[in-house]
Amino acid sequence: MTYLISILSIVLLVIAIPIGLPYGYYVLLRWVICACAAFMTYFSFKQQKNVFVFAFIVIALVFNPILPLSLGKGLWVIVDAIAAFIFFGSLFVVKAEKS
Repeated sequence: MTYLISILSIVLLVIAIPIGLPYGYYVLLRWVICACAAFMTYFSFKQQKNVFVFAFIVIALVFNPILPLSLGKGLWVIVDAIAAFIFFGSLFVVKAEKS
């Protein structure tokens, strides 16, 4: 589960890096990345991966769709790349519990 969440997030964030996509994509991106970061926060917390807990809380706050941050397009490119890098790192550190 965490693998799929991370891959989905990475793909959506990398697609968002080129400037010029429709506004609706960025709205969808906020909802999906915020939700994925919240799920990853939960899995990271259960496994006591505190660095990732903090990182995913920050990602969820930055991408939250309810009170959106207004950043310039150039800054969003950097934020998207950093978030994608964090999700990529979580592929190797945060694992879903096997049931």
